[in-house]
Amino acid sequence: MAIVISGSVAFDYLMTFPGYFRENILPDKLDKISLSFLVDNMTRQRGGCAPNIAYSMALLGEKPKVLATAGIDFADYRSWMEQNGIDAAYIREIPGKYTASFFVNTDLENNQIASFYTGAMADAARFTLTELPRDEVDYLVISPNDPAAMRKLTDECVSMGIPYLFDPSQQVARNPHDDLRIGVENAHAVFCNEYEFDLLIKHTGLSAAQIEGLVQLLVITRGENGATVKAEGREYLIPVVPAARIADPTGVGDAFRGGFLRGYRLGLDLQTCGQMGALSAAYCLEQNGPSNHFYTKQEYITRYRTFFDDGGTLDILNQP
Repeated sequence: MAIVISGSVAFDYLMTFPGYFRENILPDKLDKISLSFLVDNMTRQRGGCAPNIAYSMALLGEKPKVLATAGIDFADYRSWMEQNGIDAAYIREIPGKYTASFFVNTDLENNQIASFYTGAMADAARFTLTELPRDEVDYLVISPNDPAAMRKLTDECVSMGIPYLFDPSQQVARNPHDDLRIGVENAHAVFCNEYEFDLLIKHTGLSAAQIEGLVQLLVITRGENGATVKAEGREYLIPVVPAARIADPTGVGDAFRGGFLRGYRLGLDLQTCGQMGALSAAYCLEQNGPSNHFYTKQEYITRYRTFFDDGGTLDILNQP
């Protein structure tokens, strides 16, 4: 199964606030909110949902392809992706535009307030899945991207008979409600966190049971409460893997997807896939930025076995 990951490519500007957002929000004044947070530091990191997911897959031996748009400042990022086992051949650089930018402020409880500048991502709908050789895409991940591009890819997958994973995540708030509904109704799988899932229910008009019945695989991440995987009438409860330290939550959900998809690509059972996602998420949480974590496949297997009994299943990661 050749997996192609579509979605945003961005630079992340990560800031930390040495306090609690909740102490500065007045519930009775939300219609007049005006806040500014003095932050301790800021770092610029490689980001974007598509490379983030691809990176955790690549660490586990996959060579995923990314379908996306980037700007005139992308050259170094492209080199880094290729050096780390990610196929960037289908990332188009848009003349005269900069790569999308994600600005996020994190407080002491790991709550986040963020803004996203589209930049070159706004051109994503100009490109089509039909540009890829048909034998290079058996499964498409539609992760957060320009809304028009997400709808276009949905329609192309339907017309071309390509199964896809619908991961609207942060774009649940921006995508047209009809597009969200169509994305869910035709998807093989849906991934989101629990808050986004509630928004998806609200915006599509579909109930949780209806969404579960429409797709073959539903994955809902629940932060410190782990994740829930539902498929074929069964529910799998995925615990978190304790982090050695908590550095930065940015990209943790993408890392979960990367670990899960690597297991899924290998045909492993869904409990194992979910637990691989949880471990990949823990590695990401322990480092600043969404793609600064690293491990060898053997280190990953050894740590996995300190929490879960795989019965030798993960030895497959060391096979050529």
